[in-house]
Amino acid sequence: MGQLVHTKGEAVAVKVVEAPSQYLTFALGGEMFAVGILNVKEIIEYGNLTEIPMMPDFIRGVINLRGSVVPVIDLSARFGGKSAELGRRTCIVIVEVTDEEMRHDIGIMVDAVSEVLDIPGSEIEPPPTFGARIRADFIFGMGKVAGKFVIILNINMVLSIEEIAQLTGTEDGVAAANIATS
Repeated sequence: MGQLVHTKGEAVAVKVVEAPSQYLTFALGGEMFAVGILNVKEIIEYGNLTEIPMMPDFIRGVINLRGSVVPVIDLSARFGGKSAELGRRTCIVIVEVTDEEMRHDIGIMVDAVSEVLDIPGSEIEPPPTFGARIRADFIFGMGKVAGKFVIILNINMVLSIEEIAQLTGTEDGVAAANIATS
């Protein structure tokens, strides 16, 4: 999308970057979160996880997704809480994150997937500067839906390959999962 900006009598087209309007919502620790639907590749049943020794608590393990090794991140543990309890609706959302020019598939473990919602940009507030139970840079914004807030995650920050690599002591967080299964 674009808009026209008038400068000294001239109309100049300016590209306006907008947030996606559709979000996949999911429950995690009693709260509702959302990620942009364009980041979501698929949702799969929780299971067939291979644990990796000596990894941080938030890396639950890896799964074989059609021949590819995909690390699975426990979002509850990633947000600094305790590891999530497995329930009958626990599932893995496969999301695509970008790191420089590379794209990586990473699974995130959630308590339950809810629905896809349209949240217009006008209904998204900036992230709170304090009081959130997760880091402020993990939050893209607070979406207002039916009088309640949905925490919209900045998935590229939550699943930062560089930061995960630092926390795991490897050069590449995704490579850590690949090495463990080799």
